[in-house]
Amino acid sequence: MQGAAAPRGQGRSPSKKDTLGLPWVVPLTYVLAALELTCLFMQFSILPYLSRSLGLDSVAFGYLQTTFGVLQLLGGPVFGRFADQHGARAALSLSFVAASALYLLLAAACSPALPGVFLLFASRLPGAFMHTLPAAQMVITDLSAPAERPAALGRLGLCFGVGVILGSLLGGTLNTACGVHCPAIVALVANLLGAIISVTCIPASTKGATVDIQAAPPGGPQASVFDLKAISRLLLLPGILPVFLIKVVSGFPSGLFMIMFSIISMDFFQLEPSQAGYLMSFFGVLQMVGGARHSAGCLSRGLLPMLTKAVSASDTGTMLGLCASVQPLTRTLGPTLGGLLYRSFGVPIFGHVQFAVNFFLLLVLWRKPMTHKRDKAW
Repeated sequence: MQGAAAPRGQGRSPSKKDTLGLPWVVPLTYVLAALELTCLFMQFSILPYLSRSLGLDSVAFGYLQTTFGVLQLLGGPVFGRFADQHGARAALSLSFVAASALYLLLAAACSPALPGVFLLFASRLPGAFMHTLPAAQMVITDLSAPAERPAALGRLGLCFGVGVILGSLLGGTLNTACGVHCPAIVALVANLLGAIISVTCIPASTKGATVDIQAAPPGGPQASVFDLKAISRLLLLPGILPVFLIKVVSGFPSGLFMIMFSIISMDFFQLEPSQAGYLMSFFGVLQMVGGARHSAGCLSRGLLPMLTKAVSASDTGTMLGLCASVQPLTRTLGPTLGGLLYRSFGVPIFGHVQFAVNFFLLLVLWRKPMTHKRDKAW
Protein backbone atom coordinates (compact mmCIF):
# COMPACT_ATOMS: atom_id res chain seq x y z
CA MET A 1 0.00 0.00 0.00
CA GLN A 2 2.99 2.31 0.33
CA GLY A 3 4.98 1.51 -2.73
CA ALA A 4 8.60 0.50 -2.54
CA ALA A 5 9.13 1.54 1.06
CA ALA A 6 6.26 -0.47 2.51
CA PRO A 7 7.77 -3.99 2.42
CA ARG A 8 10.59 -2.91 4.71
CA GLY A 9 8.15 -2.18 7.51
CA GLN A 10 4.92 -3.96 6.65
CA GLY A 11 4.50 -7.48 7.89
CA ARG A 12 7.96 -7.53 9.44
CA SER A 13 8.00 -9.93 12.34
CA PRO A 14 10.74 -9.54 14.93
CA SER A 15 13.66 -11.92 14.55
CA LYS A 16 14.56 -14.40 17.23
CA LYS A 17 17.56 -12.24 18.06
CA ASP A 18 15.15 -9.35 18.77
CA THR A 19 12.76 -11.19 21.08
CA LEU A 20 14.20 -14.35 22.59
CA GLY A 21 16.54 -12.42 24.84
CA LEU A 22 13.61 -10.47 26.31
CA PRO A 23 10.70 -12.92 26.54
CA TRP A 24 9.17 -11.00 29.44
CA VAL A 25 8.65 -7.71 27.60
CA VAL A 26 5.18 -8.50 26.24
CA PRO A 27 3.80 -9.97 29.53
CA LEU A 28 5.23 -7.01 31.43
CA THR A 29 3.58 -4.67 28.94
CA TYR A 30 0.22 -6.29 29.68
CA VAL A 31 0.81 -5.78 33.41
CA LEU A 32 1.70 -2.11 32.92
CA ALA A 33 -1.39 -1.55 30.76
CA ALA A 34 -3.63 -3.18 33.39
CA LEU A 35 -2.01 -1.05 36.10
CA GLU A 36 -2.62 2.21 34.23
CA LEU A 37 -6.20 1.29 33.34
CA THR A 38 -6.95 0.34 36.94
CA CYS A 39 -5.80 3.77 38.09
CA LEU A 40 -7.73 5.47 35.29
CA PHE A 41 -11.00 3.85 36.33
CA MET A 42 -10.27 4.63 39.97
CA GLN A 43 -10.17 8.26 38.88
CA PHE A 44 -13.37 7.97 36.87
CA SER A 45 -15.17 6.47 39.86
CA ILE A 46 -14.33 9.34 42.23
CA LEU A 47 -14.37 12.31 39.86
CA PRO A 48 -18.15 12.97 39.93
CA TYR A 49 -18.25 12.82 43.74
CA LEU A 50 -15.19 15.07 44.09
CA SER A 51 -16.70 17.55 41.63
CA ARG A 52 -19.96 17.63 43.56
CA SER A 53 -18.13 18.13 46.89
CA LEU A 54 -16.35 21.14 45.36
CA GLY A 55 -19.66 22.67 44.29
CA LEU A 56 -19.53 21.97 40.56
CA ASP A 57 -22.84 21.42 38.79
CA SER A 58 -23.42 19.09 35.85
CA VAL A 59 -22.51 21.81 33.33
CA ALA A 60 -19.16 22.51 34.99
CA PHE A 61 -18.52 18.78 35.26
CA GLY A 62 -19.14 18.55 31.51
CA TYR A 63 -16.54 21.28 30.94
CA LEU A 64 -14.10 19.27 33.07
CA GLN A 65 -14.68 16.14 31.00
CA THR A 66 -14.44 18.08 27.75
CA THR A 67 -11.13 19.63 28.81
CA PHE A 68 -9.66 16.20 29.44
CA GLY A 69 -11.02 14.91 26.13
CA VAL A 70 -9.60 17.81 24.10
CA LEU A 71 -6.16 17.44 25.66
CA GLN A 72 -6.04 13.71 24.97
CA LEU A 73 -7.42 14.24 21.48
CA LEU A 74 -4.62 16.66 20.65
CA GLY A 75 -1.95 14.73 22.48
CA GLY A 76 -2.67 11.24 21.07
CA PRO A 77 -1.15 11.60 17.57
CA VAL A 78 1.80 13.61 18.91
CA PHE A 79 2.43 10.98 21.58
CA GLY A 80 2.34 8.24 18.94
CA ARG A 81 4.94 10.04 16.84
CA PHE A 82 7.05 10.55 19.99
CA ALA A 83 6.87 6.79 20.60
CA ASP A 84 8.02 6.05 17.03
CA GLN A 85 10.98 8.40 17.31
CA HIS A 86 12.13 7.79 20.90
CA GLY A 87 11.10 4.20 21.56
CA ALA A 88 8.93 2.20 23.93
CA ARG A 89 10.82 3.00 27.12
CA ALA A 90 10.55 6.76 26.67
CA ALA A 91 6.88 6.55 25.66
CA LEU A 92 5.76 4.40 28.59
CA SER A 93 7.86 6.41 31.04
CA LEU A 94 6.39 9.71 29.79
CA SER A 95 2.86 8.35 30.10
CA PHE A 96 3.35 7.17 33.69
CA VAL A 97 5.09 10.41 34.74
CA ALA A 98 2.22 12.44 33.25
CA ALA A 99 -0.32 10.23 35.05
CA SER A 100 1.58 10.70 38.32
CA ALA A 101 1.34 14.47 37.89
CA LEU A 102 -2.40 14.20 37.23
CA TYR A 103 -3.07 12.15 40.37
CA LEU A 104 -0.84 14.42 42.47
CA LEU A 105 -2.91 17.44 41.44
CA LEU A 106 -6.11 15.45 41.93
CA ALA A 107 -5.08 14.51 45.47
CA ALA A 108 -4.21 18.15 46.18
CA ALA A 109 -7.64 19.21 44.94
CA CYS A 110 -9.17 17.13 47.75
CA SER A 111 -7.53 19.31 50.42
CA PRO A 112 -9.86 21.96 51.89
CA ALA A 113 -6.86 24.27 52.45
CA LEU A 114 -6.12 24.51 48.70
CA PRO A 115 -8.08 25.96 45.74
CA GLY A 116 -9.81 22.72 44.86
CA VAL A 117 -11.64 23.77 41.69
CA PHE A 118 -8.51 25.30 40.15
CA LEU A 119 -6.42 22.22 40.97
CA LEU A 120 -9.14 19.93 39.66
CA PHE A 121 -9.08 21.62 36.25
CA ALA A 122 -5.27 21.86 36.37
CA SER A 123 -5.09 18.11 36.94
CA ARG A 124 -6.49 17.61 33.42
CA LEU A 125 -3.42 19.18 31.77
CA PRO A 126 -1.05 16.16 32.08
CA GLY A 127 -3.75 14.09 30.38
CA ALA A 128 -2.33 15.18 27.01
CA PHE A 129 0.56 12.76 27.57
CA MET A 130 -1.31 9.92 29.32
CA HIS A 131 -1.36 7.25 26.62
CA THR A 132 -0.09 4.03 28.16
CA LEU A 133 -2.53 1.88 26.18
CA PRO A 134 -1.37 2.99 22.69
CA ALA A 135 2.24 2.70 23.88
CA ALA A 136 1.50 -0.87 24.96
CA GLN A 137 -0.20 -1.52 21.62
CA MET A 138 2.92 -0.30 19.83
CA VAL A 139 5.16 -2.65 21.81
CA ILE A 140 2.89 -5.62 21.11
CA THR A 141 2.56 -4.67 17.42
CA ASP A 142 6.34 -4.44 17.06
CA LEU A 143 6.99 -7.75 18.81
CA SER A 144 4.24 -9.87 17.24
CA ALA A 145 4.12 -11.52 13.83
CA PRO A 146 1.31 -10.33 11.52
CA ALA A 147 -0.67 -13.56 11.91
CA GLU A 148 -0.47 -13.37 15.72
CA ARG A 149 -1.18 -9.66 16.01
CA PRO A 150 -5.00 -9.75 16.32
CA ALA A 151 -4.82 -12.23 19.21
CA ALA A 152 -1.97 -10.35 20.88
CA LEU A 153 -3.79 -7.02 20.68
CA GLY A 154 -7.02 -8.72 21.72
CA ARG A 155 -5.41 -9.71 25.03
CA LEU A 156 -5.25 -6.04 25.87
CA GLY A 157 -9.03 -6.27 26.08
CA LEU A 158 -8.49 -8.48 29.12
CA CYS A 159 -6.27 -5.76 30.60
CA PHE A 160 -9.08 -3.29 29.98
CA GLY A 161 -11.52 -5.60 31.77
CA VAL A 162 -9.13 -5.97 34.71
CA GLY A 163 -8.81 -2.18 34.86
CA VAL A 164 -12.58 -1.70 34.85
CA ILE A 165 -13.10 -4.33 37.57
CA LEU A 166 -10.27 -3.42 39.95
CA GLY A 167 -10.34 0.32 39.31
CA SER A 168 -14.08 0.72 39.81
CA LEU A 169 -14.10 -1.58 42.84
CA LEU A 170 -11.09 0.03 44.52
CA GLY A 171 -12.19 3.57 43.68
CA GLY A 172 -15.66 3.18 45.14
CA THR A 173 -14.52 1.17 48.18
CA LEU A 174 -11.62 3.46 49.10
CA ASN A 175 -13.78 6.53 48.57
CA THR A 176 -16.43 5.23 50.97
CA ALA A 177 -13.99 3.88 53.57
CA CYS A 178 -11.15 6.44 53.57
CA GLY A 179 -12.33 9.53 51.72
CA VAL A 180 -12.21 10.83 48.18
CA HIS A 181 -8.49 11.63 48.42
CA CYS A 182 -7.44 8.02 49.07
CA PRO A 183 -7.94 6.61 45.53
CA ALA A 184 -5.97 9.54 44.08
CA ILE A 185 -3.03 8.85 46.42
CA VAL A 186 -3.08 5.12 45.67
CA ALA A 187 -3.14 5.86 41.93
CA LEU A 188 -0.21 8.29 42.36
CA VAL A 189 1.93 5.64 44.07
CA ALA A 190 0.97 2.99 41.47
CA ASN A 191 1.91 5.25 38.54
CA LEU A 192 5.24 6.20 40.11
CA LEU A 193 5.92 2.46 40.37
CA GLY A 194 4.91 2.06 36.72
CA ALA A 195 7.35 4.81 35.72
CA ILE A 196 10.19 3.10 37.60
CA ILE A 197 9.42 -0.27 36.01
CA SER A 198 9.26 1.32 32.54
CA VAL A 199 12.65 3.01 32.94
CA THR A 200 14.40 -0.05 34.34
CA CYS A 201 12.77 -2.99 32.55
CA ILE A 202 11.42 -1.92 29.14
CA PRO A 203 13.93 -1.88 26.24
CA ALA A 204 14.75 1.47 24.71
CA SER A 205 13.16 0.43 21.40
CA THR A 206 11.10 -2.53 20.22
CA LYS A 207 11.60 -1.74 16.53
CA GLY A 208 14.26 -3.45 14.42
CA ALA A 209 17.46 -1.77 13.30
CA THR A 210 16.19 -1.50 9.72
CA VAL A 211 13.18 0.46 10.85
CA ASP A 212 15.26 2.78 13.01
CA ILE A 213 17.55 3.63 10.13
CA GLN A 214 14.60 4.19 7.86
CA ALA A 215 12.97 6.53 10.38
CA ALA A 216 16.13 8.63 10.90
CA PRO A 217 18.48 8.56 7.86
CA PRO A 218 22.14 9.36 8.63
CA GLY A 219 22.87 13.00 8.04
CA GLY A 220 19.23 13.90 7.51
CA PRO A 221 17.28 16.36 9.66
CA GLN A 222 15.39 14.90 12.61
CA ALA A 223 11.66 15.06 11.97
CA SER A 224 9.68 16.98 14.54
CA VAL A 225 7.35 15.21 16.93
CA PHE A 226 4.81 17.96 16.22
CA ASP A 227 4.95 17.52 12.41
CA LEU A 228 1.21 17.48 11.75
CA LYS A 229 1.76 16.93 8.04
CA ALA A 230 3.60 13.68 8.71
CA ILE A 231 0.87 12.60 11.12
CA SER A 232 -2.03 13.36 8.77
CA ARG A 233 -0.17 11.72 5.86
CA LEU A 234 -1.05 8.30 7.26
CA LEU A 235 -4.78 8.96 6.98
CA LEU A 236 -4.36 9.76 3.26
CA LEU A 237 -2.82 6.38 2.43
CA PRO A 238 -5.07 4.15 0.28
CA GLY A 239 -7.75 2.39 2.30
CA ILE A 240 -6.84 3.95 5.65
CA LEU A 241 -9.45 6.69 6.04
CA PRO A 242 -12.58 4.49 5.57
CA VAL A 243 -11.33 1.97 8.15
CA PHE A 244 -10.42 4.76 10.56
CA LEU A 245 -13.84 6.39 10.21
CA ILE A 246 -15.57 3.06 10.89
CA LYS A 247 -13.49 2.72 14.05
CA VAL A 248 -14.51 6.22 15.15
CA VAL A 249 -18.22 5.66 14.53
CA SER A 250 -18.34 2.15 16.02
CA GLY A 251 -16.80 3.24 19.31
CA PHE A 252 -18.86 6.39 19.81
CA PRO A 253 -22.11 4.97 21.34
CA SER A 254 -20.42 2.85 24.02
CA GLY A 255 -18.04 5.69 24.84
CA LEU A 256 -21.00 8.05 25.16
CA PHE A 257 -22.67 5.73 27.67
CA MET A 258 -19.45 5.30 29.67
CA ILE A 259 -19.11 9.08 29.98
CA MET A 260 -22.67 9.45 31.25
CA PHE A 261 -22.58 6.37 33.49
CA SER A 262 -21.31 8.24 36.55
CA ILE A 263 -24.03 10.87 36.24
CA ILE A 264 -26.70 8.23 35.63
CA SER A 265 -25.58 6.17 38.63
CA MET A 266 -25.73 9.23 40.92
CA ASP A 267 -28.85 10.99 39.65
CA PHE A 268 -31.05 8.25 38.20
CA PHE A 269 -30.17 5.21 40.33
CA GLN A 270 -29.06 7.16 43.44
CA LEU A 271 -26.04 4.90 43.99
CA GLU A 272 -23.33 5.46 46.57
CA PRO A 273 -19.69 5.45 45.37
CA SER A 274 -19.10 1.86 46.48
CA GLN A 275 -22.33 0.68 44.85
CA ALA A 276 -21.47 2.41 41.58
CA GLY A 277 -18.05 0.74 41.78
CA TYR A 278 -19.62 -2.70 42.18
CA LEU A 279 -21.87 -2.11 39.18
CA MET A 280 -18.99 -0.91 37.02
CA SER A 281 -16.92 -3.91 38.09
CA PHE A 282 -19.78 -6.16 36.99
CA PHE A 283 -19.63 -4.51 33.56
CA GLY A 284 -15.92 -5.32 33.48
CA VAL A 285 -16.59 -8.98 34.28
CA LEU A 286 -19.15 -9.18 31.48
CA GLN A 287 -16.68 -7.62 29.07
CA MET A 288 -13.95 -10.12 29.96
CA VAL A 289 -16.28 -13.13 29.78
CA GLY A 290 -18.09 -12.13 26.60
CA GLY A 291 -15.38 -10.05 24.92
CA ALA A 292 -14.48 -12.73 22.40
CA ARG A 293 -18.11 -12.88 21.22
CA HIS A 294 -18.94 -9.18 21.45
CA SER A 295 -19.39 -7.80 17.95
CA ALA A 296 -18.27 -4.25 18.74
CA GLY A 297 -15.18 -5.50 20.55
CA CYS A 298 -14.28 -7.88 17.71
CA LEU A 299 -14.81 -5.10 15.17
CA SER A 300 -12.60 -2.70 17.11
CA ARG A 301 -9.79 -5.25 17.53
CA GLY A 302 -10.06 -6.25 13.87
CA LEU A 303 -9.84 -2.68 12.66
CA LEU A 304 -6.78 -2.01 14.82
CA PRO A 305 -4.62 -4.78 13.21
CA MET A 306 -5.84 -3.64 9.79
CA LEU A 307 -4.64 -0.10 10.44
CA THR A 308 -1.28 -1.12 11.92
CA LYS A 309 -0.58 -3.55 9.08
CA ALA A 310 -1.44 -0.94 6.46
CA VAL A 311 1.48 1.31 7.48
CA SER A 312 5.20 0.70 7.77
CA ALA A 313 6.62 -0.54 11.07
CA SER A 314 8.26 2.86 11.62
CA ASP A 315 4.80 4.47 11.74
CA THR A 316 2.89 2.03 13.96
CA GLY A 317 3.16 4.29 17.00
CA THR A 318 1.79 7.27 15.09
CA MET A 319 -1.11 5.22 13.72
CA LEU A 320 -1.90 3.87 17.18
CA GLY A 321 -1.75 7.42 18.51
CA LEU A 322 -4.34 8.43 15.92
CA CYS A 323 -6.50 5.48 16.98
CA ALA A 324 -6.06 6.53 20.61
CA SER A 325 -7.71 9.83 19.71
CA VAL A 326 -11.03 8.07 19.08
CA GLN A 327 -11.99 7.82 22.76
CA PRO A 328 -10.86 11.39 23.56
CA LEU A 329 -13.01 12.57 20.67
CA THR A 330 -15.95 10.89 22.38
CA ARG A 331 -14.99 12.49 25.70
CA THR A 332 -14.84 15.87 23.95
CA LEU A 333 -18.28 15.68 22.36
CA GLY A 334 -19.85 13.23 24.80
CA PRO A 335 -20.49 15.37 27.91
CA THR A 336 -22.52 17.97 26.02
CA LEU A 337 -24.28 15.57 23.66
CA GLY A 338 -24.84 12.95 26.35
CA GLY A 339 -26.23 15.53 28.77
CA LEU A 340 -28.70 16.81 26.19
CA LEU A 341 -29.84 13.30 25.26
CA TYR A 342 -30.17 12.23 28.90
CA ARG A 343 -32.11 15.35 29.85
CA SER A 344 -34.45 15.09 26.85
CA PHE A 345 -35.03 11.35 26.46
CA GLY A 346 -33.76 9.60 29.58
CA VAL A 347 -31.59 6.51 30.02
CA PRO A 348 -33.11 4.36 27.18
CA ILE A 349 -31.80 6.75 24.51
CA PHE A 350 -28.26 5.36 24.90
CA GLY A 351 -29.44 1.89 23.91
CA HIS A 352 -31.32 3.33 20.95
CA VAL A 353 -28.21 5.20 19.78
CA GLN A 354 -26.12 2.02 20.04
CA PHE A 355 -28.64 0.05 17.98
CA ALA A 356 -28.96 2.77 15.32
CA VAL A 357 -25.20 3.13 14.88
CA ASN A 358 -24.60 -0.63 14.68
CA PHE A 359 -27.40 -0.99 12.13
CA PHE A 360 -25.94 1.85 10.06
CA LEU A 361 -22.48 0.23 10.10
CA LEU A 362 -24.01 -3.10 9.09
CA LEU A 363 -25.56 -1.46 6.04
CA VAL A 364 -22.29 0.28 5.14
CA LEU A 365 -20.21 -2.89 5.43
CA TRP A 366 -22.84 -4.90 3.61
CA ARG A 367 -22.79 -2.54 0.62
CA LYS A 368 -19.05 -1.96 0.55
CA PRO A 369 -17.09 -4.62 2.45
CA MET A 370 -13.43 -4.01 3.24
CA THR A 371 -11.39 -6.08 0.79
CA HIS A 372 -7.85 -5.89 2.13
CA LYS A 373 -5.55 -8.71 1.23
CA ARG A 374 -5.23 -11.37 3.89
CA ASP A 375 -1.48 -10.96 4.29
CA LYS A 376 -1.90 -7.25 4.98
CA ALA A 377 -5.04 -7.06 7.04
CA TRP A 378 -5.46 -10.39 8.76
